[in-house]
Amino acid sequence: MEERIREKLSLVPDYRHPSYVGHKLSDVLIIVMTAVICGLDQLNTIMVYAHEKSDFFERHFGITKIPSKPTMSRILNMVKAEAIAKVIIGIMKDEAQHLGDIISFDGKAIRSTLEKGKPHSALQILTAYMAESGVVLAQESIHEKTNEIPVMKEILDYIDVKDKIITADALHCQRDTCAKIVDKEHGGDYVIGLKENQKSLHDDVELFFNDKINNESIETHNETELNGGRIENRTCRKTDDIEFLSYHEWPGLKSVFEVRRVITAKNGSVKTDETSYYISSLDASAAEFLDISRAHWMIESMHWMLDVDFSEDECELLSENGQKSLNIFRKLALFIHKSYMVKQPKKRSIKSNLLRCLVSENVLLELFRSL
Repeated sequence: MEERIREKLSLVPDYRHPSYVGHKLSDVLIIVMTAVICGLDQLNTIMVYAHEKSDFFERHFGITKIPSKPTMSRILNMVKAEAIAKVIIGIMKDEAQHLGDIISFDGKAIRSTLEKGKPHSALQILTAYMAESGVVLAQESIHEKTNEIPVMKEILDYIDVKDKIITADALHCQRDTCAKIVDKEHGGDYVIGLKENQKSLHDDVELFFNDKINNESIETHNETELNGGRIENRTCRKTDDIEFLSYHEWPGLKSVFEVRRVITAKNGSVKTDETSYYISSLDASAAEFLDISRAHWMIESMHWMLDVDFSEDECELLSENGQKSLNIFRKLALFIHKSYMVKQPKKRSIKSNLLRCLVSENVLLELFRSL
């Protein structure tokens, strides 16, 4: 187990001059990965953990010397985050039983990197995520002078989307993006949210569903779920009778659908009632479209957990390189924990499992052995 982990992390190139190397890069990455799996990703707490667990690292990984905090910071800021991401993405792909068919795109800002007086300066990372398996396929940083739209197109050029379903929010409801997904070179399909950034298309779809409630071309599927003491009702209505949208000349468009979500408390009071609209190059059933739209929520959930379970927005590393490196380690930690917890008889939260790893070496080693 120890050899396999070191072998994988040793694939990250080390550009330091050999005469200045006091700690193997793989040692540093093993320490960081282990600490993050235990829920620690602030440099101060990582260093406390590393020194307190020095015997553990020596016994199981042969690490005889723990680096100082300045050394750890310097190495994390120096090593190429893209190289770390490539290796970690490879680990996820190797360990996943089945990648799945849905690739979701979503961006997230790390708020601690926001510069005072510059509202758009925070580091943002756009992630391509296999919704069913939790595997990260790719991630790219988004800088102040650009946005998610061109970065998503860039990722589409180097990941395999053939026969996959691409989901994204309404920001990516762009003709060029949809055309790229469905062209012969890429061979994918899309399910993308529709909002006011494509106003005429949005208004036409909204008007159709509002005015054609009893139209025979509309297929309806409804689900009700009790979740956390509240009742969630979801209704999907779809149509492939889209001749009325032909003048938009939208690339690959075959279906449009709406999803209405009504959440009520046990006492019957309505908490939320919202309707969303989508376009798709698929001709799927209303039930399938509801499942696909819900699958996109998995990447939003992953981003939420990065903040709630790992306090990502509070991470104070100064360099973008260090921030991106820790970000991919957190995503690996989530993948490992979820894969491990699925096999356990007792259901636990990610937060509680992080704590179990922190206090129990046996639980931590069980997670490592799942790699």
